[in-house]
Amino acid sequence: MTEHRPRRDTVDVVPSRRRYTSPIHASARFVAQRGLLKPLVWRLATVTVLGRENLGGLTGPFVMVSNHSSHLDAPLLFGSLPRKLSRYVAAGAAADYFFDVWWRKGLTSLFFNAFPVDRTGLRGKRGMATSLLDDGVPLLLFPEGTRSRTGEMGNFKPGAAALCISRDVPCLPVGIVGAADAMPRGAGWPLRGRPPVYVVFGEPMRPEDGEKAAVFSDRIAKEVRSLIDYGTDYREQQLSGRPRPLPPSTGYDDNTFGGNQQ
Repeated sequence: MTEHRPRRDTVDVVPSRRRYTSPIHASARFVAQRGLLKPLVWRLATVTVLGRENLGGLTGPFVMVSNHSSHLDAPLLFGSLPRKLSRYVAAGAAADYFFDVWWRKGLTSLFFNAFPVDRTGLRGKRGMATSLLDDGVPLLLFPEGTRSRTGEMGNFKPGAAALCISRDVPCLPVGIVGAADAMPRGAGWPLRGRPPVYVVFGEPMRPEDGEKAAVFSDRIAKEVRSLIDYGTDYREQQLSGRPRPLPPSTGYDDNTFGGNQQ
């Protein structure tokens, strides 16, 4: 897998965006993510990553989308990606929460290369997301707009799909299972006992010719739900000790999702 390097030309990248493509910031973020955050999260939860085989063809910028039910979600996604893909990923974070005070903004920027997103979608912030993709920076977005209150996946807003269409970049769908149980909404720390959590990567998706953002968004949401279903089935089979079944809903064969704990 060849590492993609974002553009860093000083003429086209405005100063407020230079940190997203800075190799110095990327090195500091690597230490924070892989030296501090990942070891902590992987110690507090039993993390199984499925579908990493689907990441081999990813090059250049992309938009990673996932269901969102826990503050563990972003650390799980960054920690599950290979370094070559995660190094410059910028996460969309709620502007009214993560950017409201300086210390939270600083920590979110350090660990997740974060940029502000309106909870109602990308309204007013789409310019930043578009510019980052143009600079070659992959994005992590949670299309539900906020964490689920029930643990169940909510409706996707079409902003992420619209970005994929307008910038002609692939969408990487991901399903997360167990994060809401490991660290429920309102909890300040993961529960004891290293609860099991599963991160399931799907195959990159692209819009069809002439496909509208709302239609593509619905198709992405359907794929994420199928990945969640697969992760849930995998967990149940793993915990019961029975052989896990093929996932017919996704069309993958039994070798597609090689489970591994990291």
